[in-house]
Amino acid sequence: MVDVSKWPLFSLLNAEELATVRQACVFGNSANEAIYITHGNEVFVFGVNCSSCLGTGDSLSTIVPKKLDFLRGKKVISLSYGSGPHILLATDDGQLFAWGHNGYSQLGNGNTNQGLSPVLVTANLQNKKVKEVACGSHHSMALTHDGEVYGWGYNGNGQLGIGNNGNQLTPCRLTALQGLCIQQVRQQPNVMLNGGDVYRNYLNVSNQPKLQPFKASPAFQIVSGYSHCLALTDEGLLYAWGANTYGQLGTGNKSNHLSPVQIMADKERIVEVAACHSTHTSAAKTQSGQVYMWGQCRGQSIIMPHLTPFTNTDDVFACFATPSVMWRLMSMEHDDFLTVAEALRKEFDSPETADLKFSVDGKCIHVHKAVLKIRCEHFRSMFRSQWTEDQQEVIEIGQFSYPVYRSFLQFLYTDTVDLPPEDAIGLLDLATSYCENRLKRLCQQIIKRGITVENAFTLLSAAIRYDAEDLEEFCFRFCVNHLTQVTQTGAFWQVDGAMLKEFISRASRCGAFKN
Repeated sequence: MVDVSKWPLFSLLNAEELATVRQACVFGNSANEAIYITHGNEVFVFGVNCSSCLGTGDSLSTIVPKKLDFLRGKKVISLSYGSGPHILLATDDGQLFAWGHNGYSQLGNGNTNQGLSPVLVTANLQNKKVKEVACGSHHSMALTHDGEVYGWGYNGNGQLGIGNNGNQLTPCRLTALQGLCIQQVRQQPNVMLNGGDVYRNYLNVSNQPKLQPFKASPAFQIVSGYSHCLALTDEGLLYAWGANTYGQLGTGNKSNHLSPVQIMADKERIVEVAACHSTHTSAAKTQSGQVYMWGQCRGQSIIMPHLTPFTNTDDVFACFATPSVMWRLMSMEHDDFLTVAEALRKEFDSPETADLKFSVDGKCIHVHKAVLKIRCEHFRSMFRSQWTEDQQEVIEIGQFSYPVYRSFLQFLYTDTVDLPPEDAIGLLDLATSYCENRLKRLCQQIIKRGITVENAFTLLSAAIRYDAEDLEEFCFRFCVNHLTQVTQTGAFWQVDGAMLKEFISRASRCGAFKN
């Protein structure tokens, strides 16, 4: 679940008000305007009210949320904002509302008068139900339930895709897409998705105000930044094109691309991409839940996708976009969907779904044979007919402790290890025995991070015992650098004589005693 309080503007709300928020969107040139919908489907706005984009009927700013009574009880399904600014909002009954700046008729009401309050857009949309909206800087797009796309507002660059560059006072259907069923439009001044094909408006690069298709794999999601676009295919492949001044294409350089180029090809399957036209920031989420960001991030140009500690793309825009706007209407409701990695993590040690138990130190750990066979060669060999363990419902483990063996099994489900350095020694032993080289490296990293004067010689002894050469060298250097303190610990004098002699001899050769 996303925490809306990460956006500075929402710090103005108290805990009770924050608890009522179901959906929210922060927008504006300085991320200083917001709209949010409560669990009771009431719409509130607050902020600086630039161009009356709060829809409160006036041009007054407010730090106290105001309710838009015109939208009372209507369930919002799509919302978008333009940098004009203007707002488009669609409700679940198919109605389309617009308000804010209207200098180019981007509100679709047939005039250029500023919209102080939400107005119902009906021109050319009779008997049509709108399900998704998208704003450019000064133009608007809408997608109906029957797959038709309408555009209106500023069209000087042919961004409406209607075959000319004349502005439109009211919604105009894109005839170039007639007969095609459009699946999605999303805050993208220059791209549209229809039946899986991505259509780009090429006016800015070839002065042809018409739609031309870009064929790769069927598109799953498309988004636009201020002057760049990202397209995600249904195979999880990511393409980027457009301006690249800040590295927002993620290609490793700052060269613009007039045609789509694949990025993040060396990463796992991408499941979501994010961008919005108020920023030059890009983000993506992988199948296992890893979130990457690139482009303009808090004033720094990041030209390659950078792994973040976040769990969703929204947090990238809260913490690193300038301004820290939201790239979509964000939901604070729980998302029941789990990625494969999240589902595996959730099912570790779950007696409800497990088909095998390990008994260690009298405690049981519940696992799934199929997962173990997929993840570990040791278990792949174990669960064959010639091994007795293949017929057992409970397998006894005696050579390793419960914390160590549980951590090993959990690693097979999560790819992570959370153990103190002293226990990591035992896990290093297990990793060596089971030939799990990646786990062995993780254990070494834990030990290196957790080394102290008190445990240094114990860790050195373990590294020697488990033939971990890199770790041995690291621990040895630590002991030499803190020689006086290490030699006063109990661990130093508890080792066997042969190892102690070898350490002293080796330290001497390194010049540890020349003073």
